[in-house]
Amino acid sequence: KMQDVPLLPSLDYEKLKKDLITGNDRLKAFLLQALRWRLTTSYPGEQRDTVLQAYISNDLLDCQSSCQRSVLKLLHSKSEVVRQYMARLINAFASLAEGRVYLSQNPTLLRMLEERLKAEDKDSLTWENVLGALQKFSLRRALQSAMINDGLIFWLVDILMDTDCLSDYTLEYSVALLMNLCLRSAGKKMCARIANHVLKVLSDLLGHDNHEIQPYVNGALYSILAIPSVREEARAMGMEEILRCFIKEGNAEMIRQIEFIIKQLNSEEPLNDSIVSDDEEEEEDEEEDHDIMEADLDKDEVLQPQLGELAGEKLLTTEYLGIMTHTPKTKKKLFPGVHQSIDEPLQRPVTPGYHRTVYLMPENDTNSCHDRDEKMQSLPSGQPPICGGSRSSISDLCISPSFCHAVTACTAGFTWLQTYYAYIFLHTLLTLSISSYSEFPSAFTSKPKIPRTPEVQSASPRKGKVPAIAPQFSQSGPQQTSRPSSSGSSTRSRQS
Repeated sequence: KMQDVPLLPSLDYEKLKKDLITGNDRLKAFLLQALRWRLTTSYPGEQRDTVLQAYISNDLLDCQSSCQRSVLKLLHSKSEVVRQYMARLINAFASLAEGRVYLSQNPTLLRMLEERLKAEDKDSLTWENVLGALQKFSLRRALQSAMINDGLIFWLVDILMDTDCLSDYTLEYSVALLMNLCLRSAGKKMCARIANHVLKVLSDLLGHDNHEIQPYVNGALYSILAIPSVREEARAMGMEEILRCFIKEGNAEMIRQIEFIIKQLNSEEPLNDSIVSDDEEEEEDEEEDHDIMEADLDKDEVLQPQLGELAGEKLLTTEYLGIMTHTPKTKKKLFPGVHQSIDEPLQRPVTPGYHRTVYLMPENDTNSCHDRDEKMQSLPSGQPPICGGSRSSISDLCISPSFCHAVTACTAGFTWLQTYYAYIFLHTLLTLSISSYSEFPSAFTSKPKIPRTPEVQSASPRKGKVPAIAPQFSQSGPQQTSRPSSSGSSTRSRQS
């Protein structure tokens, strides 16, 4: 049975934002943690969409305003814990397509994150989460362009020179960010300026023990070899021999991708027009249907409540409960991006969490959790359920919300016994009135089909339920023996 997922209580966002700006560091950290947990632990679908929509409509991170005392300035807090928890919350926002749209409305946020990336220790969780947020930002073309112009490719190549000091998360998101930036023509040209340096780093990464980065390394290499000067540099350093060494050791997928790269390496095509004009296009972000809330967002929590301290949802609902202001928003189904063949290197922006999901489920359609959530969206209130996609049977009509509402209205003020006989009377009347219906004999003589698929659940379960006085009746279907037999019962039924 599909269980109802309740919406979380509304919050007083004015009070929340005030305490995030003026509270002490410990309170700020607890609030940032609780707000992130509300997003990361919410159930994908309506519950999570409603949480995010509430954050955005109340401008939780001050991305839609230019006030001096912005919540985003917590990224520059003197407290390392506050900075870390602020970076975690931004990373959680960036994990969702609508969250990225919201964050991109602040023109200074990208620069603030880039500054933190260069200021924080490379082994800190703050650094990891800032990098994760930037990598997810690189799914949007405008932010890609800004990062390329800010010289982030040069910085990434320097970082990837020494991978021993990088965690798996940092390594994967660094290489994936580099690949996303190299897919743009401006990024390719940046790489051409330091071709020898980039090619050396990428060839070293081909043999790294972490095989999760291979698709991104292959994608970056394939992209930059579209530039003639980079191809010449690669041939001069014997790139083909290096690649053929990995063909002997790699799996079938890796071998196919390397063969594409070798073919690109030996190509004699000049710089084509599409590479020159790609940055002038103002196209929609096809990849904006990527919603991945990875578990790393909540790992290694450094903040633990002491005895008597409130934390998490309890802190929010005890101190910051607001009036009911939920405005559930139906998430529009975005057109899926072009499916990338796993035979060739990646040629469109991805984020590591999503890419792993795609490889686990190649079709990535009806098997995905997001699609299952959408399938659980039910019919409009008042519309009869449909069993197996066919026309409604008599038994389906009998347990539909509109029938239950009609009976409830007619029996208002009756005793339970009177109401019970009213149900019998109306049910029999309905059955007789549609006796010409083609499915009448089977529906009348056999046990009706009970809807079991998510599609036939009511959009408003509480409204669609049959009152508790006669649940067995609606489940068992019309039976001839259920008609009142005694004259007293018949009289009461007629009175009803």
